[in-house]
Amino acid sequence: RSRQKERRGYMEAQEKMTAKVFMNKILQGTALGVIIGLIPNAVLSAILKYFSQYPLAVQITQIAVIFQLATPLIIGALIALQFGFKPMPMMVTAGASFVASGVVKFNPELGKYVGAGTGDLINTMLTAAIAVLALMWIKDKFGSTAVVAMPIVVGVGAAFIGLQLLPFVAKLTAAIGAVINEFTHLQPILMSILIVCSFAFLIISPISTVAIGLAIQLNGVSAGAAAMGVAVTAVVLVVHSWKVNNSGVTLAIALGAMKLMMPNLFKYPIILVPTLTTAVISAIPVALFQVSGTPQSAGFGLVGLVGPLASIDAGLNVGLAVVVWLVVPVVAALATKFVYENVLKLYDSNVVFKFQQ
Repeated sequence: RSRQKERRGYMEAQEKMTAKVFMNKILQGTALGVIIGLIPNAVLSAILKYFSQYPLAVQITQIAVIFQLATPLIIGALIALQFGFKPMPMMVTAGASFVASGVVKFNPELGKYVGAGTGDLINTMLTAAIAVLALMWIKDKFGSTAVVAMPIVVGVGAAFIGLQLLPFVAKLTAAIGAVINEFTHLQPILMSILIVCSFAFLIISPISTVAIGLAIQLNGVSAGAAAMGVAVTAVVLVVHSWKVNNSGVTLAIALGAMKLMMPNLFKYPIILVPTLTTAVISAIPVALFQVSGTPQSAGFGLVGLVGPLASIDAGLNVGLAVVVWLVVPVVAALATKFVYENVLKLYDSNVVFKFQQ
C-alpha cells in the first residue's frame, strides 16, 4: 500500500510538471551546485597562496582544486534532488552530468585521464535535463533489473548524448567569449563598460565567468573590468538581499554565490536594471585608473578578494583599490535601489530579489 501511495504521489508530481517548473528546478540545482563546487577553491586558493611555503597550505589548496573538479557531479545530484529522485537515479543523473561536462578527458599522449576546471556548465545542465527526462519517462519500467539497467541505459546513454553535444556547446561558450574579447578593441571607457556589464550578467547566468576569463585569456584592464562586473553583481545582490532573505543567503552571495539568483534572473529580468546601472557607474574608474587583472582573476570579482588583490599586484594603490572595488559599487548600488525601487517603483525587492527555494 505504501508503495502504491508513493507511486501515486510521484505520478501527481509528474502531472504538475511544466516546462517552466522543469527549467526552474534545473536552474536551482545548478545554482547551488556551482557555489558548493567553486567556493572552497576560490576562497582558499586566494588566501593560502601567501602561505605556499607550508606543505599543509599546499595540500589544502590541492584538495580544494580536486573538490572543484566534482562541480558537475554535485550539480547533477542537486538537480536530481530538485525532482525528488531517490539515491540511485540521483547518482545516475550526477554521473552522466559529470562525464558530459568534459571536466575529465582522456589524453592520448599521456595515456591517462586528465581533469581540469569545472567542465562546461551549460552542457552539464543539458545532460542532467536529458537524464532527468529519461528517468521520468522510464519510471519503474526496469523493475528488478534497475540496479544494472539504469546506470547503463540512462547513465551512460545520457552521458553519450551529452558528449556529442559538448563540442557545439563549447563553441557557443567560446563565441560569447569572443564577442566580449572584441570589446577590448574599442575606446577604453566604453570597453570597460561593455565588459563590466557583460560579466555582471554572466555571473547570474548558467555560464561560468571563470571559464570565460580563462578561455579568452583576458588580461590587463580587460581582466580588471571583468572582475569588476562580477564584484558589482555581488554588491547589488547583497544590497537588495539584506532585508529580503535570511542572513545565510546574503552571506553566501557575499562570498560568491551570485548564481543562487539564476532562477530570479529568469523569472524577474528586471533585476538586471539596477545591476547593469551599477555596472556602468563602476566601470568608469576601472578605465580611468587602469584597474588591471589576470585571466585567473577575471571571473572571481570580490570572491576571496581575488580581483582587488590582482589589481593591487598590478600596481593599484591600496587606498584607491578600496574606493574602486567597494566604495563606488556600494554607493552606486544603494543609489540605484533608492531610485528604481522607491522613486520609480520599478520593482519590489521583497518579490524580485527573494531567494527562490
